Amino acid sequence: MKLPPLKIAGLTAPIPLIQGGMSIRVSTAALAAPVANCGGIGVIGGSAIPVEELKADILKAKANTTGVVGVNIMYAMKNFYNTVMAAMEVGVDLIITGAGFSRDIFKLGREHNTPIIMIVSTPGMAKLAERLGAAAVIVEATEAGGHLGTDRPLREIFPAIRDVVKNVPLIAAGGITNGYEMAEMMDQYGADGIQIASRFVLSEECDVDDNFKQAFLNAKKEDIVLTSSPVGMPGRAINTPFIRAMAAGEDVSTKRCDYKCLKKCDHHYCISERLRAARDGDIEHGLVFAGANTYKMKEILPVAEIFRRFVSEAESVYKEGHGFAPRAV
Repeated sequence: MKLPPLKIAGLTAPIPLIQGGMSIRVSTAALAAPVANCGGIGVIGGSAIPVEELKADILKAKANTTGVVGVNIMYAMKNFYNTVMAAMEVGVDLIITGAGFSRDIFKLGREHNTPIIMIVSTPGMAKLAERLGAAAVIVEATEAGGHLGTDRPLREIFPAIRDVVKNVPLIAAGGITNGYEMAEMMDQYGADGIQIASRFVLSEECDVDDNFKQAFLNAKKEDIVLTSSPVGMPGRAINTPFIRAMAAGEDVSTKRCDYKCLKKCDHHYCISERLRAARDGDIEHGLVFAGANTYKMKEILPVAEIFRRFVSEAESVYKEGHGFAPRAV
């Protein structure tokens, strides 16, 4: 059966798939535009990069697609408000946010006619997000890469959140690697779509250094671990020499803060510095965020082929979703 489109506010993605927004400079226009062109929602990672650079990247993406382009901005960032305003000023289609909870962003979204999507991991936060005006809610579980809001798996936390989110689309995220799992989350769990990130690192269009992609390709199941973050949340990453050194108690802190990117930072290492190092190919000293099931992915593919496989696999087993249905007016 054909997959239904994903409708968020006045936007429609023909394929119910959101590409997760990966910072710093992992998800750029180079990736987001091809995703949008394939019918999904392409997302730029908007955290910890200069505002003018983000604005230029959003405009670049929108110039190269007629599809839906969003930006992911972590609430934990010190310049959260300015970054949100900058994205809205250049006409981003939607904003996704997590790593903390902003009530004010919903008011800004209404004022600028920009849908706000909230990433949550509990029923309470999901219900609050919907009540405050979220256009959609993303349920992110422990299998996801990067910062985590829960230690519980997706299939455990999703049903309770599905029970309380009734009037906006609900998106499943964390550890989804193929179309069969996409169909499972939509058909059996009532998701209106999925968000995936790690699979798109291993795309031809993702413009990270090749060493970054090779770290993904070489990762075994036991190489993907939980680690600490200066944000104050656990994170899932590949067990690089930097992670091992930190786990062994070595001093990995920097002597000065050049970025001043976080509202609250415990300074036991510089996350911006380590993410940048990995993105540019320094895997020894870098932080490589990755989902729990990264080890299952062994090919670098064009974005279009990733979509083709997800859709064909999903539609071969998809029956009928049981997710969000707009209320009759």
